[in-house]
Amino acid sequence: MRASRMLPALAGAAAAALVAVPATAVVPAAATAAPADGTYYVQSATTGLNAADSDGAVEQHRPQGDEDRQQWLLRASGAGHVLESVDGAGRCLGRESGDARVVDCASSAAVWAIDDAGEDRHLLREPGTERFLTVRPKPSGGNYPAGLGVGGASELTRWYLTPAEPVRRPLPPAGERTLDQLSFLTTHNSYANGVDGGFAPPFINLAPNQVRGIEQQLADGVRGFSFDIHQTPDGAILCHNSCFWVSSPVALWVDLQRIVDFLNAHPDQVVTVFLEDYVDPEVLRSEIERVNGLPDVLYDPARTGVRQNGWHTLDELIANNDRLLIFTDHSRAADTAAGLTRDEFGVMYQREWTVENYWSMGPGIGDSDWACYSRWYGAGENIPLTRTEPGFRPLFVMNHFRDVPVEATARTDNANALNRAQRFCQPAARKKPNYLMVDRYDVGNPAAAVTSLNGYWY
Repeated sequence: MRASRMLPALAGAAAAALVAVPATAVVPAAATAAPADGTYYVQSATTGLNAADSDGAVEQHRPQGDEDRQQWLLRASGAGHVLESVDGAGRCLGRESGDARVVDCASSAAVWAIDDAGEDRHLLREPGTERFLTVRPKPSGGNYPAGLGVGGASELTRWYLTPAEPVRRPLPPAGERTLDQLSFLTTHNSYANGVDGGFAPPFINLAPNQVRGIEQQLADGVRGFSFDIHQTPDGAILCHNSCFWVSSPVALWVDLQRIVDFLNAHPDQVVTVFLEDYVDPEVLRSEIERVNGLPDVLYDPARTGVRQNGWHTLDELIANNDRLLIFTDHSRAADTAAGLTRDEFGVMYQREWTVENYWSMGPGIGDSDWACYSRWYGAGENIPLTRTEPGFRPLFVMNHFRDVPVEATARTDNANALNRAQRFCQPAARKKPNYLMVDRYDVGNPAAAVTSLNGYWY
């Protein structure tokens, strides 16, 4: 881990100059439309991964801030532009035969014509040709290759030029702030707290993800909760991996009732629940039906035009009493085959409404991995953090925790959450986190990071 990660104050000072064009902005097509000279990430619109200098080759790597030779200094060069590596003076992103390579900036192979592809995307074209910087096609059953190339125009040749230090916009007035412009403190494995009941076999209970119960979390300002649910003869039960050997386990409906009761007592609040979901849809529906008052506050964006018109303002959600969002990570396809989809009873499929970075920063102690890349990127699926649709921005869940919740490590990680969010995850997703999900929210003051994130819109 670089020492710079431990300097959140520097990150905050640098961020004071930041403001950004929303990733959904649609720019009218033009022959050429290069952004202003400056430092950028060259980010695939298909995979969300960044072009990196890898010992002379140019490969797509997981977004990793300024730590992996992924930043390029864009400047005009004759009728075109060059992209010089910030980490190697005189070394530019270029081409050699059909490969993307790092070449001498004085070479004609380093010059690109930058064409506007719309929606803030660009084509990097070899001047005088119809050959473009491209992600190579995905082989059957595999991931996209790391090595980038030069080829004919396709969806794989569309790139974001994402500023390394984007400018920030001030939030709209309080009554006009939409859900996707706001950030919320969110607890990882909220139920695994050692207060409300058992959640794992005794030896795992020694390392709870949280140490305060759900009601205290709500009182402390937590507004996002993540629950692992497993199926037993008693219904949907909250526990880690398996409910076997768990003493005094808690049912999902019990914690949902705590949340609904809080919402009824605080009519100006909105809460989101994320389910790591291992139960049949009928079991989940039965569990939800046990919660008194839940239908009155449940928010269903599919029935209120969100995908067509964007997210509602917080004030609209409060006025309409649409104040509880429930997401599942379960597969819609599996539910469709079973004959009952969860959105029929108000539970949203997370992949359709959110993007989310990979869940772990590493083991419980030692250096952390701050790379910020999609949890849902692999041979079987590809949902980049940069995904947008016309008029609609998916909510961004930023996972910021380790494999094992160690208090001292969580304290350090949480104290640096804003640093990682601004320097790594915001440029990786081209939006700020809407949900900052942490272990041990009671140490390291991650709430302060959320407060800072709520001071602007990117």
